[in-house]
Amino acid sequence: MSRPTLLNLPKILDPRGNLTFIQNMDQIPFEIQRVFFTYDVPGGAIRGGHAYHRQEEIIIAISGSFDVVITLSDGTKEVFSLNRSYYGLYLPPLTWRHMENFSTNAFSLHLSNSAFNPEDYIRDFKLFTELTHAKQNSI
Repeated sequence: MSRPTLLNLPKILDPRGNLTFIQNMDQIPFEIQRVFFTYDVPGGAIRGGHAYHRQEEIIIAISGSFDVVITLSDGTKEVFSLNRSYYGLYLPPLTWRHMENFSTNAFSLHLSNSAFNPEDYIRDFKLFTELTHAKQNSI
C-alpha cells in the first residue's frame, strides 16, 4: 500500500461484548515490531507533526476519538476521524501526519514495523517535501 488507507479489522459480534483481533499479515501489511500508545492527551493538544523515512504504522482509536491529519507535500490535507476500535489507519513511509481533536479519555494504539529509531524521523516539513519530490521524480 502506498497511500494512507483505512483498514477494516475483523469484528466478532457477541452479546457479551464484541471482539476485534489483529494477526500479523492476516489483517495488516507488515510484521509488528513495536507497539506504543498515547493517552491523557490534554484538550487542544496536537501529537505527531512528523513523517518517517522507512517506518510503516497503523493507528487505532481503542477508546474515544481523534483526527489524524495527513499533509501531502503540496500542502493538501486529508483528515481521517478515528472513533471505532475496529478501524486502523495504515500510514506508509513518507507520510506527514499529526493527531488532533482528542476526546476525553481518547486512547490511541500504534503498531509499527520497526523498533524506535530517532534517525528515521523527519521533523522538518521542508525536508519532507524535498524527499517526497525526489521519490516521485525517481519513479
